[in-house]
Amino acid sequence: MSADLSWMIIRNSNAFLSKKTNIKKPFSKEPMNLTNLASKRYNGLVHDNSIGVESAPNNKGFTVITKKRKLANKPGKSLVKVNFTSGPRRSLFKLRKYLLGNNYRKDLIQASLRRASAILESQKRATLTLKKLGKSKKPDA
Repeated sequence: MSADLSWMIIRNSNAFLSKKTNIKKPFSKEPMNLTNLASKRYNGLVHDNSIGVESAPNNKGFTVITKKRKLANKPGKSLVKVNFTSGPRRSLFKLRKYLLGNNYRKDLIQASLRRASAILESQKRATLTLKKLGKSKKPDA
């Protein structure tokens, strides 16, 4: 089925939509959506080639999930997960190179880099707050 037809079917009603009052454009909670906007461009269910970025299992780095075009009709086998844990600057460079080298959609590269850097920043903040909490001075008795 084409991406256009699939989008026309699921655009107004699917399990991942989050519609709220006073918001013109609804949000989407699907795993392969980089910006969480309910639009055809960022929808991961519809396209054969899509990218998802999520936190790594051990909260050190991030995991990139990509789809294989050849296995579009086999959803269980079509996902490829790659972990990037070699530090923020190097990981973002490697992510860009990975997506360009595998000819993924160029319109999603910048969005994936933003999502990955947000994940890395949140992990950095979490470790800093834990270190600050652990450095409490013991009172002299």
